[in-house]
Amino acid sequence: MDMLARYEKLFKYDEWANREVTGGLRQASTVPARSLKLLAHILGTEYLWFYRLKKEKSAVAVWPEFSVMECERHCGLLAQTWSGYLTGLEARGLSATVEYKNTQGELWSSAVEDILTHVIMHSAYHRGQIASDMRNSGLLPVYTDFIHAVRQGLVK
Repeated sequence: MDMLARYEKLFKYDEWANREVTGGLRQASTVPARSLKLLAHILGTEYLWFYRLKKEKSAVAVWPEFSVMECERHCGLLAQTWSGYLTGLEARGLSATVEYKNTQGELWSSAVEDILTHVIMHSAYHRGQIASDMRNSGLLPVYTDFIHAVRQGLVK
């Protein structure tokens, strides 16, 4: 599998996992505030990195205040956004570097492939925090492991 196909698969997984978490929060008897805040942060950060790749300013905050329904809507929008971006990307574009300022205003430069990898890992990290928070709130978190999604044919 070439690298672009690998990233397409990873972003399909990311979409599935974000939707699973959103669905889990929708089903919860009471939505833990921290879990919702972390999910909104996942989505806000995905927008931030996408717009950094496009060398534009994100219209979405890094820590947006989304409802569960808004998270659901943004999951769909981000799926389309990342799919379109990856479809338009050529393999050689993965090694291109992008300059951007972080949230502290510091100037950085990163390879596109490193940014894409970061987006996936950052989201997975926070989904783990959401699972822990839901357990601590007496709720059963959804199962979002990558291998589970592949085994079940949910991500191809």
